[in-house]
Amino acid sequence: MRRTALFLSLFLCMSCWAHAQDMRAASRQAERDQQAAEEAARDAEARILEDRKALVAEVKRLENRERELEASLSRLQDRFGELGRTEDDLSKVWSERELAFRELVGTVRTSARDLETILKHSPFTAERPGRLEQIKPLLEKKHFPGLEDIRLMSDLFFDEIERSGEVSLREGAFVDRTGEDRRGQVLTLGKFTAIYDSGTEVGFLRYSEDGERFYALSALPSWWVRRNLKGYLGGREEAVYIDLSGGGALRQITHSPSLWEEIRSGGPIVWPILAIAALALLLVLERIAYLRRVHGNTDRLMDEMNRLASKGDWKACETLVEGHEDKDWPVLNVLAAGLAGRHEDRETQDNILQEAILREVPRLERFLSILAILGAIAPLLGLLGTVTGMIDTFRVITLYGTGDPRMMSGGISEALITTELGLAVAIPIMLFHTFLSRRVDNLVGDMEEKAVALTNIIQKDRRRNGNPVQGD
Repeated sequence: MRRTALFLSLFLCMSCWAHAQDMRAASRQAERDQQAAEEAARDAEARILEDRKALVAEVKRLENRERELEASLSRLQDRFGELGRTEDDLSKVWSERELAFRELVGTVRTSARDLETILKHSPFTAERPGRLEQIKPLLEKKHFPGLEDIRLMSDLFFDEIERSGEVSLREGAFVDRTGEDRRGQVLTLGKFTAIYDSGTEVGFLRYSEDGERFYALSALPSWWVRRNLKGYLGGREEAVYIDLSGGGALRQITHSPSLWEEIRSGGPIVWPILAIAALALLLVLERIAYLRRVHGNTDRLMDEMNRLASKGDWKACETLVEGHEDKDWPVLNVLAAGLAGRHEDRETQDNILQEAILREVPRLERFLSILAILGAIAPLLGLLGTVTGMIDTFRVITLYGTGDPRMMSGGISEALITTELGLAVAIPIMLFHTFLSRRVDNLVGDMEEKAVALTNIIQKDRRRNGNPVQGD
């Protein structure tokens, strides 16, 4: 029993000790588990705090983004409103400018028609006939002109402008005066004048817009003009004739009558006017030759006479005057008369010299009055021809009416030509009369000057010799 009780006690003690060991181990494990749980709780709490901060930051970012989006939305709404107002304004502008746009299209077509007219009448189309084909689409109403069309028109305009300022020499084709096709040198002076050299003749060309080619004028220009054209083509002349009217003046070559034909169409009054012109020409030539011959260097003569008179050698003065090579000078005759009367008093000397001057004046003024009369008669005869021509014109109108203007051209031509010829004769006559009268006045003034100079020389000689006369 004791052993059993001891064993039992021992067993109980061992059981209690083992149990105590298990309790201590369990307690330590519990402490470790508690510490691990606390650490896990702390880690979880730290992670939760971090997640909370991240969530708070994200909320703030989203709130900021929301505010930004609201501001952007507000701006977009404002922009939308502005665009709406701009659309309304553009709609109004378009409605206002739609008519102007249509007018612009019409202006482009009008410019195209003007360009077509320019190219049709341009001689350069003979070199480039395809230019007219390029602008034909612009003239169609269904065609809407674009920037390329406007650029094409601009290029054609500038091409025409550039060619209008060029002088071009090339080998080209033309129709000669016999109607045959020929090739030769063709010189274009801008768009104004075209000249050809076929090798056998030189002349002017005219451009025909119907055939789009050059045609030689049916009549050649004058010899002088042909010589100038030939020299210019050969590089020997620096200037050449040019028709600024674009061919209008050159066409007059085939229609302009000669000077003789124009004069003959003036009627019978033309012949007296021509007779006046011939007579006036003879008188003018005679007077010019005479006045040129009697005009000399009288200043040198007076210097020589003054030198001899200062020595008292009056005999040498007379010899100087009488022995002069040209004794027809009026001044010499006046000086000779003054030397002959040098012994007279001052008043008598003046009278002698004035008388000598008056004797010379009729010789100087000879035929001048006739010239004045002829200059006055010529326009009167022209006026008479005008009157007779108009009388014939009104007579034709009375008989045949005004249906055919060519029937009245004869009288009108006579009226205009006689007036033209009368003025053409009278104007030169009056000019030459004025010129010759001025020459006579100069000669008379020269005679008076030399007469006074001679009187002064004589009076100085008398005072020097102490022989004053009455009236000094």
